Amino acid sequence: MATVLRIGAYRFYFYSHEPNEPPHIHIDRDNLSAKFWLEPVALAKSIGFRGKELRKLESLVKENQTILMESWYGYFGN
Repeated sequence: MATVLRIGAYRFYFYSHEPNEPPHIHIDRDNLSAKFWLEPVALAKSIGFRGKELRKLESLVKENQTILMESWYGYFGN
C-alpha cells in the first residue's frame, strides 16, 4: 500500500496489487473508506462516508488529479 497524499484527516493511497484496474485512489478517514476512479473522476465505492463528505472528497480528488495520476503511472507504469 502506497500513501500518495495526506490532506487533513484523509489518507490517499493505492494498493500495490491493483495494476489491472483503471487508475484509482482509495481514501480513508478513521474507519471510513472510499474509492474514486481518476479518469474521469467518479466515485467507485464508499463505506461509511455520507454524501456531503463524498462531495468534498470528489473535489479534493479533482484538485489533486495530476499528482494522483502521476503517482499511479509512476508506480504501475503506462
